[in-house]
Amino acid sequence: MNIAKKPRILFISRAYPPVWGGIEMQNYGIANALSKIAETKIIANKCGKKLLPVFLPWTVLKSLFLLFNYDVALFGDGVLAPIGVFLKFFYPKKKFISIIHGLDITFAYKKSLLGKIYRTINIPSLKKLDKLIMVGNETISQAIKFGIPKEKCVFISNGLDMDEIRADHTRSDLEKLLGMNLDGKKIMFRGGRIVKHKGVEWFIGNVMPKLTDNYILVAAGGAVAVKTAGDKNNYPACVKTVKELGLENRVKFFINLPRRDMKILFNTCDVFIQPNIKIPGSMEGFGITAIEGAACGRVVLASNIEGLKDAVLDGKNGILLESGNAEMWMNKIKEVLENDNFRKEFGQKAQDFVKENFTWEKISKKYLEEIEKVIKDKC
Repeated sequence: MNIAKKPRILFISRAYPPVWGGIEMQNYGIANALSKIAETKIIANKCGKKLLPVFLPWTVLKSLFLLFNYDVALFGDGVLAPIGVFLKFFYPKKKFISIIHGLDITFAYKKSLLGKIYRTINIPSLKKLDKLIMVGNETISQAIKFGIPKEKCVFISNGLDMDEIRADHTRSDLEKLLGMNLDGKKIMFRGGRIVKHKGVEWFIGNVMPKLTDNYILVAAGGAVAVKTAGDKNNYPACVKTVKELGLENRVKFFINLPRRDMKILFNTCDVFIQPNIKIPGSMEGFGITAIEGAACGRVVLASNIEGLKDAVLDGKNGILLESGNAEMWMNKIKEVLENDNFRKEFGQKAQDFVKENFTWEKISKKYLEEIEKVIKDKC
C-alpha cells in the first residue's frame, strides 16, 4: 500500500500506555495500526492523569505548528473535543474527528460541577467536529439525545492485537496466581474496572449463592481513583457483599494486576463473564474484555445490553444473556461448565470469529475509509 497517497493523520491521545486501561489500549491499538497504512503522527500523554494539566496546553501549541502538514486531526476521546474546536478556528479547511467512548457521552449526565462543565463545553464542541467515530451503537443513541446530529456519527467497533493477549499458560500457572488448589474447581473470570454497571456486585449477591462451592469467581482490573470524575469505585461494596454472604473462599479480587498476570486469567479460566446491569447515567460503550476473552478461546457470557451487543455477537464469539436474570445466568454457567467438549469447540469458533472481525488490521481500514470520506466532503 502506498502510504504517501493516503490521508496524513495527526493522532492526539490524552490516555496512552504504559498506563493501562480500556481507552489507553484502544488509542494505542488504532494509532499504531493507522501508522502502518497512512502517514500518522502521534501526540500522546504517556504519564496518566497527573500530567494532563501540562499535556493539554502543550498539545494545543504543538498541534498549532504541526497541523499545517496534516489533513486531519483524530482525537482519542471526546474529552479533547474543545481542542478540536480551537484548532478549527486556525485551520478551517482541515478536518477534525474524534473517537467517542460511552463515558464521553454519559458523563454529561453527571450532576457534579464537572458534569455541568462537560455539558456546557464538551457536548457543544462535539457537535462542531466533522465526524464522530462511536465505539458502540448505544453510544450513538445516547449522543442523539444530547442533540448531536446522527449524520455526524458512525459506529466502528474496538479492536485488539491477538498476539498480545494470547499466551501459552497452564492450569498450574493459574493455581500459582490464585494461591489455591484447583482440582474440581470451575473458574469464572471477569476482567476490567470494578464499577457498578459492570455487574460484579450484582453477580456476587445474586448468582454466586446459587452455584455450588466449587465455582470460583475471579474479578481483576484497574483501580478506580477515589476522586475520579467518572464512574465511582464499586470495589468496597463488592467486598462488603462477599463478607455478608460468607463467600471469602469463593470470590477473589485482584486490583491493578500486571498485564502478564491478566493474560494468565484470560488464557486459563473456564469461562469469561461480563454480567453488566443497567445503571442510570452510566453504560458500557463496547466491552473490549469480552473480545479478549473470545480471542483466548474462552466461552464468553455477557449481558445483552448497551455496547456489549456490539462486542458479542450471540452464537458467534459469545453468548448473550438477559441482564439481571440470576436464574438464567446460573443455569447457563452450569450448562457451559459441565460440557468440556462444548467449551473447546465454541471457544475455537469464537477465536476464529475475533480474528476475522476484530483485529486492528481490520478495524484500522474502516477508520481510514471514514477519514477519506470526511476529507472528500470538503471538496
